[in-house]
Amino acid sequence: MFKRILVPTDASDHSRRALKKAIELAETIHAEVLLLHVSYTPQAYWGYTVSYGITVSQEQLEQNGELALEATLAGMDTSQVVINKRVESGHPLTVIIEQIEKENIDLVIMGSHGYGAITGSVLGSISQRVLHRANCPVLIVK
Repeated sequence: MFKRILVPTDASDHSRRALKKAIELAETIHAEVLLLHVSYTPQAYWGYTVSYGITVSQEQLEQNGELALEATLAGMDTSQVVINKRVESGHPLTVIIEQIEKENIDLVIMGSHGYGAITGSVLGSISQRVLHRANCPVLIVK
């Protein structure tokens, strides 16, 4: 069954709902949860050759990531579940797919921003892209 559950977070209400579902499931099946925040780097937005003079230190990225993880976990009862926290930097889709493969993830649970099929395809929803590219089941929580 599912032993390792990945929950990508951007600290939004959607991500918090996804984590809540992941915790409920993990308690039931005795799985562990990997809570992941991916900090965009300027290179992820504009490519590796041009960053338009924007400099963000690795320390700032890590601090912002830790704040996002804590905001996602705020008020949640995690006493019955093993939760590993990780902050990575780069493009969320790329990092999420890498983590699925690297960490032998059995299930991804992530929030949907509820854009719908047409708007989501135009805006390039990360959850939709993960759903299509992941090599494991993906649960999208509304």
